[in-house]
Amino acid sequence: MNVLFEEDGHFRAGSVMTDSVSSLQVELPSGKRSKVKAAHVLLRFTSPEPSALLAAAEAQAAELDAPFLWEVCGDDEFAFEELAREYHGAAPTAVQSTAVLLGLHAAPVYFHRKGRGRFRKAPPDILKAALAGLEKKRLQQEQIEHWSAELQAGRTPPEIAACSAQILYKPDRNRLETKAVEAAAVAAGLSVVGIMARAGAFASSHEYHLGRFLFEYFPKGTDFPTHEVPPVGELPDAGVRAFSIDDATTTEIDDAFSVRPKEGGGWRIGIHIAAPSLAIQPGTPLADIARGRLSTVYFPGRKITMLPDEAVEAYTLAEGRDCPALSLYLDVETDLRITAKETRIDRVNVAANLRHHAIEPLFNDDTLAAGDLPAFEWRDELLLLWRLAEVLEAGRGKPSANSGQMDFNFYVDWAQSTEDGEGRVDILRRARGSPLDKLVAELMIVANNTWGADLRDAGIPALYRAQGAGKVRMTTVAAPHEGLGVDCYAWSTSPLRRYVDLVNQWQMITLLRGEPPVFPPKSEALLSALRDFELVYAAYADFQRSMERYWCLRWLRQRAADGDASPLSAIVLRESLIRLEQIPLVLRCPSLPARDPRSRVEVEVEQIDLLGNDARARWVGDLAALAGAAAVSEEELAEEIAEAELPPDTPPAEAPLPEVTPAAPESGEAD
Repeated sequence: MNVLFEEDGHFRAGSVMTDSVSSLQVELPSGKRSKVKAAHVLLRFTSPEPSALLAAAEAQAAELDAPFLWEVCGDDEFAFEELAREYHGAAPTAVQSTAVLLGLHAAPVYFHRKGRGRFRKAPPDILKAALAGLEKKRLQQEQIEHWSAELQAGRTPPEIAACSAQILYKPDRNRLETKAVEAAAVAAGLSVVGIMARAGAFASSHEYHLGRFLFEYFPKGTDFPTHEVPPVGELPDAGVRAFSIDDATTTEIDDAFSVRPKEGGGWRIGIHIAAPSLAIQPGTPLADIARGRLSTVYFPGRKITMLPDEAVEAYTLAEGRDCPALSLYLDVETDLRITAKETRIDRVNVAANLRHHAIEPLFNDDTLAAGDLPAFEWRDELLLLWRLAEVLEAGRGKPSANSGQMDFNFYVDWAQSTEDGEGRVDILRRARGSPLDKLVAELMIVANNTWGADLRDAGIPALYRAQGAGKVRMTTVAAPHEGLGVDCYAWSTSPLRRYVDLVNQWQMITLLRGEPPVFPPKSEALLSALRDFELVYAAYADFQRSMERYWCLRWLRQRAADGDASPLSAIVLRESLIRLEQIPLVLRCPSLPARDPRSRVEVEVEQIDLLGNDARARWVGDLAALAGAAAVSEEELAEEIAEAELPPDTPPAEAPLPEVTPAAPESGEAD
């Protein structure tokens, strides 16, 4: 005797070895023996052999017409053998009965299972809905296959192009478009990004990386909503000629300086900060725009400003104009002591916008050390301010720790193109802590410290930067900034590009005018702005670092395309981690032999992946230490290693820097 039974959701056939009331011992065609409950037995038969039953039944089941079976069976529950007898018009064979069982089991749309071997036909309305669902799935699958074929052929269907950003950056795997892209990627042996790139879903690798950032932080685009730029109104004339010091690409000129001799000796030095807060009032469209963006986004070759271009143009400290400003005046004696400070709201004549590339060849460490500066306009003012900066730096007890280190400025020429798309990058080295950097930084520290203290002493809330135990944080309570050596530090000197500075400037102006503060004590709006700014500012800085890494990889590919295949020099950070000397790029070098940190080596860069924002280096040989190179302290090396311990597609962290990554933030903060 043989039996057909169900086990673990599968139909099996075997020979009965022993048979009791409740269970059977069955030997399968494979030789395996199983104990089968009697209730699980669906059919007993003598022929054919168990090994042939299911194969023959499956062949017959494939010929059964499920819709016909549904038509001929009754509405009541039935056993499969009953339907087999009615279908064949006589007692069915084991193969015929099993074929009907398999046919019913394979058509759940037409027949609902009610128990082992028992079924009931689906009600007409339910069957109609189920068939409609099947037809919908069939059409959807055809659509997926069509889109997948188009993608594999290098074409992006319009439907996929319309939602390509979501597919790339936040895929919804229930959407047909996402399923089609993933199917095409599997068929082509590529990643989703790879198949989309091959199909032309985005113009270049740069557009892919920029698109990811915009998708998350600017989902409605970077265009500004409707707004108007209000005038500032009448202000007293400062009676000075001021000048700014910035990189050539800077358009949001927040700060300028003036020097005026005092009767009896000494000078009155002015630190003049752009004052958009005099015109932009909280709750107005421009204020809401600034609150929404919180900061200008900087990345090589481009930026996304916090304020519209018209507002920047109206309030920036542009050359040849009288500009509204919040000014801090320092009375400086001939021995460079500061004897008095005064803050005023006034209108300042900006006589010049000095640029680093024009001034640094004349005013640098070498020319200052020689003691014979060449003659140029503003030479005497710059020399005085630099001497004062030296005194201020010493007074803080925090001399520059970055002397001898290099910063890198990125310049992208969008008029040129390479095989990787629009833009050709130049990465220029610039010594950190240059006299111009120190001059600006120290005067900004004075302003941010002075105004923070004024607000603190007046009991007016402000947004402060504090540092303790090495950790920098934002706070509404004035606290020491150990890294700068000051008792409090409130960002106030970049109101055109940071919302925090705009908030602090609003608070400072109400103090000067004797008005109630815009944000009173325990203001929830102030706390909300602080929390949002910290998160957004960190995200913007991460994006800037990521794009700097991307352009470093582009620079390497440009170099190879120009025929330069020579090895690159690098510094060992730890184990297989190196940092190139020519550009600020940290890479893994798996082939690097054991070398001490700070060792110099030669490497070749390979496997550059612009979409993955990564590359690998291969060790070529060792290099001797540079003569006269500045020693790197244990603390600096540990910090650099910690910054480099990031996912492979993330560059090492650096302090958020404006514009083209100058030596220090224009605010002068050194952390």
